[in-house]
Amino acid sequence: MPHKDRRLGILYRPGGHFRPMAATEPCDPVATDRPYEFGKNWQRFLTVLNEDRILAATRSLTEMLGTEDLHGMRFLDVGAGSGLFSLAASRLGAQVHSFDYDEDSVACAEELRRRFCPDRSLWVIDLGSVLDSSYLRGLGTFDIVYAWGVLHHTGAMWQALENVLIPLGEHAKLFVAIYNDQGRISTYWRRVKRLYAHHPSVRFPLACAHVPYLACTRLLPRLLRRRSTFERGMSLRHDLADWLGGYPFEVAKPSDVIRFYDERGLRLSGYRPAGDPTGNNEFVFVRRS
Repeated sequence: MPHKDRRLGILYRPGGHFRPMAATEPCDPVATDRPYEFGKNWQRFLTVLNEDRILAATRSLTEMLGTEDLHGMRFLDVGAGSGLFSLAASRLGAQVHSFDYDEDSVACAEELRRRFCPDRSLWVIDLGSVLDSSYLRGLGTFDIVYAWGVLHHTGAMWQALENVLIPLGEHAKLFVAIYNDQGRISTYWRRVKRLYAHHPSVRFPLACAHVPYLACTRLLPRLLRRRSTFERGMSLRHDLADWLGGYPFEVAKPSDVIRFYDERGLRLSGYRPAGDPTGNNEFVFVRRS
C-alpha cells in the first residue's frame, strides 16, 4: 500500500531561475486539509458513462498525443479521477498504471475498469499522491505521463508539476492541463470554491448564483465550434459540480508553464488553449535530446 500523504497544504517554491508569482491567494494549510470530494462526484458520473463518451475521450487523447496507437507504451495517469482516460489509453493498446489520492476515485476507476476494460490485466489502479516523490520513484518510468486538470488541485501545484518529471522516461511525452490564469477573476473563483468545498450548507445558493453563468460560458463555445456538448466525454452537469467544488485551486499563465518546463529540459510539442475562460490550457512536452 503506498504512503497516503495528507500534507496537501505544503507550499512549494521551485528551484532554478524561474519562480512563478502567485496568481491567487496562497493556499492555507488549514483550508486544504479538507479538499473537495472529487471521487464522490466521479462515482455519480459513472451513471451517465456510455460508449459515445468513451469514444469522445479517446479522440481528445489521440488528438493531443498525435497517435492512435499506444501498443508497447507505458501510460501513467496521475490523479485518474473516474479512470475514463486510463480506459481510453488501455483501449489504444497501452499498459496503464493509474493512481489517485482520493479513495472514492480509486473505487470509481476500479468499477469503470470492471465494466468497460477489455483486458484488465494491462491496467493497474493504485492509491497514491503526486506529492509523494518516493511513491513516484517506485513506479519506474513511463512513455506517457498524463495529468489532466489534476495538479492545480493538490495545494502545491508547482511541486506537483515538478514531481511528474520523476516517472517521465527519456523520450517520453508529458501531457498536462492547468487552469487558465484570469487574474482577479481567478482570485474570486478561489473564494467561491473554498466556500463550496468547506460549507455544504451554502452549496445550493452558490450553485444557483453561478451555474447559469458557467453553463453559458462552457456550453456556448462548444456549440459555436460545433463540438459535442460532452467534449472529452465529460458530463456538463458533473463538470460544473467539479468546477464549483474544485478546491484547492491554483492557476497559471501558459507562458509560465512553458518556461517552467523549458528550464527543466523539455520542449513544447503540442498546445491547446482553454476553450472557455474557466477552462484548462493543455500542453504536451517532450524531453529535448
